[in-house]
Amino acid sequence: MKILIQNGRLLDPASGLDQTGDLAIASGRIVGVGRVGDFSADRVIDASGLVVAPGLVDLAARLREPGHEHEGLLESELAAAAAGGVTSLVCPPDTDPTLDEPGLVEMLKFRARKLSRCRLFPLGAITRGLQGEALTEMAELTEAGCVAFSHAAVPIRNTLTMQRAMQYAASFGYALWLHPRDPWLSGGVAASGSVATRLGLSGEPVAAETVALHTILELVRATGARVHLCRISSAAGVDLVRRAKHEGLPVTADVSINSLHLTDVDIGYFNPAFRLQPPLRQQRDRDALRQALADGTIDALVSDHNPVTTDEKHLPFAEATPGATGLELLLSLALRWAQDEGLPLARALDVITARPVKVLGQALGSLSASAGRLVEGGVGDVCIFDAAASGAVTPERLVSQGKHTPFAFDITGFELPGQVRYTLVAGTVAYESLLTEAAA
Repeated sequence: MKILIQNGRLLDPASGLDQTGDLAIASGRIVGVGRVGDFSADRVIDASGLVVAPGLVDLAARLREPGHEHEGLLESELAAAAAGGVTSLVCPPDTDPTLDEPGLVEMLKFRARKLSRCRLFPLGAITRGLQGEALTEMAELTEAGCVAFSHAAVPIRNTLTMQRAMQYAASFGYALWLHPRDPWLSGGVAASGSVATRLGLSGEPVAAETVALHTILELVRATGARVHLCRISSAAGVDLVRRAKHEGLPVTADVSINSLHLTDVDIGYFNPAFRLQPPLRQQRDRDALRQALADGTIDALVSDHNPVTTDEKHLPFAEATPGATGLELLLSLALRWAQDEGLPLARALDVITARPVKVLGQALGSLSASAGRLVEGGVGDVCIFDAAASGAVTPERLVSQGKHTPFAFDITGFELPGQVRYTLVAGTVAYESLLTEAAA
């Protein structure tokens, strides 16, 4: 289908494009940006008053399938991605069975392609079954479609195993995505501090992150492996990442929408909606994370999408399953961060489009040159949204099978900025807002 998007604000942080104009898409590719000229379209989308941006790229979304279909089906979660303007997402390997065999990866990618809602990029497991012992066949998993290798949120207890994984990955140009969590210091249900003490909750100290970071960074120095640090949550962690980058180490980092906006005070009276991993830390940590995302120390903002059932969430705080839905909130919370920090709209989009693509790098293959961008000849992945609109987050409005988020209107009392109107993946309309349908 040939699609013409007319009169929108074309905004591409990667190229600096910011102008009112048209966007033409044919055969899944962008064929015209700005002044399109003579173009015979099968469908015309009027984007007057709307922002036409690259499709969002989310580096952290658990889809729950295979193995946890009661928490989230591939269909429901990829539909949620499209509803949030996300056209590419990375999923961790902690499915059941674990993504440690090429056949499992190929099956997951095949199902995602058939759904045509979002591009799916799996992470392969570093060790078999995430047991922290035998390394997986990384070469075979890469051929099957894995873009990097991870241990999900499961710490690798054996430092020798981690070193061998880095040596192997460095030899073949693979990247490791690691959560900096010391296996012995982590495990608390809230961040160590006055709030956890007052509520009588077991605490997880900042050292659980920094000790693990020191270990990871020392091994990076020794092996030269490329490492992406997942879900940095503390000011001390930010300092270590900043120093590592100044040193020239090949590391990147991300932060979740939860840690960027919330603190441990938000737990209130044991509200399980705020039971998250990593745990919410103090305001000084949140402020440091916001600044680090703005200055580039942290490369990308992620949804940390982790759908949880009502039965698993409506429990005493310490017993509730950590996690929250986030795919549909990524754009709004990026906009909210930029508004709070006085940053332009392009900067908000940069951390959820172009910069995540840089983290993925050449692992994207031919997509690396155009994903997260609006460029002639590039892929027709587009997010069209109303930056001036706002909306309340309610369970009824969430497409995801997971209905629990700490940003729900009944908890916060405020609406979030930005409403996605259309999402296009490879030139196909993967999502269209009910508001646009009603207007038509």
